[in-house]
Amino acid sequence: MLFEELATELVSHVFFSCTSVRDVLALSSTCRRFGHIYASSQKLAVLETAAEAQFGPLQDLTQLLTHNASQPAHMIRSVPFSIALLKQIVHTGRVAEKWSDIYPFKKWKYNYENRRLLTSDERYRVRRAVYRLWLYSRAFHNRDHQRESRATRLVMQKRAALLHNWTTFELAEIADVHAVLREVVHSNICPSNGTIARKFKKRHPNNEHHLLFNIHLNYPPAVSAPPVHNPFTTHHPHQPTPTTLSSHFNSTQTFAARHASSKFSLHANHEVGAEGWGDDIPHYYVVEDMLKLDPEQVLWLKEHAPLKGMVEGYVRGLGDWFDNNGETWVQTLEWVLEERGEDVADFLGAMGEGEMGVAV
Repeated sequence: MLFEELATELVSHVFFSCTSVRDVLALSSTCRRFGHIYASSQKLAVLETAAEAQFGPLQDLTQLLTHNASQPAHMIRSVPFSIALLKQIVHTGRVAEKWSDIYPFKKWKYNYENRRLLTSDERYRVRRAVYRLWLYSRAFHNRDHQRESRATRLVMQKRAALLHNWTTFELAEIADVHAVLREVVHSNICPSNGTIARKFKKRHPNNEHHLLFNIHLNYPPAVSAPPVHNPFTTHHPHQPTPTTLSSHFNSTQTFAARHASSKFSLHANHEVGAEGWGDDIPHYYVVEDMLKLDPEQVLWLKEHAPLKGMVEGYVRGLGDWFDNNGETWVQTLEWVLEERGEDVADFLGAMGEGEMGVAV
């Protein structure tokens, strides 16, 4: 029996068995009959099932996409599935999928003998942690949360209320992914002077050029770095439009420009040492500031802002609230663990031993 001659019930079952939105659309385009079956009253249900399999959990993703300042972040919202919502799901889900690809390389950066591909369940947990960390960043890392009020009890309780929605094991998953974001910021977006020196020596072992680092705390903008376009300010700094960002993620011209202006290029007008973000102490505070960016912003800077001046220009466009106002995730996590009677040192130790987190 030919596939196109199967009973409508069986074809519908095949639609519901698709594991990606693209597979659903491809199957519906194979013939007119399948197109009519897809366009039936089960269309939204089929797309929702495929989106759950590809980008799930949709419940956490929906909480992120529907968040606004009019409701507390910890309130669970129920939203009907729609095509408009699906477009946002696909855009945000692709960002989470990219982090699932990055995770093994950063998780096992040093003990790389343990590096492996993630299972489907582990990729699911990475996506879930990305959505939850993204929601936290969107709710509490913005101009409405200034440095002066971050340690007040009322603000701490609001942040803790969101974390109390999740179990301690789920908090460990988020902390695990947060550590991966920190590593990307630390090594790729805002590398320290020492990191720049090591990478330059590795790439040019026979070069006797001595790098000139800026030893001051205040870094002037790099003259040789062109300004980087900030796609997030066209709509809202924490709620970018899918159309704008999709064009940047898929831009081959930007990819070529990224590799043409490497940190470690030996152009006469470009001092490689100027790409360093300071030594241990000043670099620590730079990383703390940058971790207020949500996962999409971090990923965008990693892929499109290879030079320090580009990153500085991007951050400058976020406003004065961003400077000297570090992230609050770690502080809030410790607060919640203490409220639950958990020992923070044991929690971190269990994560280090691989007993808690995404890949256990």
